[in-house]
Amino acid sequence: QVQLVESGGGLVQAGGSLRLSCAASGRTFSSYAMAWFRQAPGKEREFVAAISRSGGSTYYADSVKGRFTISRDNAKNTVYLQMNSLKPEDSAVYYCAAGHRSKPLTTARAAEIDEYDYWGQGTRVTVSS
Repeated sequence: QVQLVESGGGLVQAGGSLRLSCAASGRTFSSYAMAWFRQAPGKEREFVAAISRSGGSTYYADSVKGRFTISRDNAKNTVYLQMNSLKPEDSAVYYCAAGHRSKPLTTARAAEIDEYDYWGQGTRVTVSS
């Protein structure tokens, strides 16, 4: 029903910035909550940020709060992750995810992998020291 295509990853030095994009194909993009997760080698996939269907509510992991910003443009069927002040520990494969539930997104549910039904292929971010 929904296909997600990520872009914007790459190699950047510590302190630099990147903007990730996730383009969605589907007829009801605005009905999906969107999120970003990341996975580093040897670690479990972890929550990064999420945004509600309307864009009115955002949620962030403590590790990225104040540095990363999630946003969406429903007219373009695209969600973004602006990453500033990057650190080597931010290095990971970043995944875009979409979920549709009858209940509004909450802080607890936003960070749950099972909340999301569709996933992108991932884009790698490498931050050098």
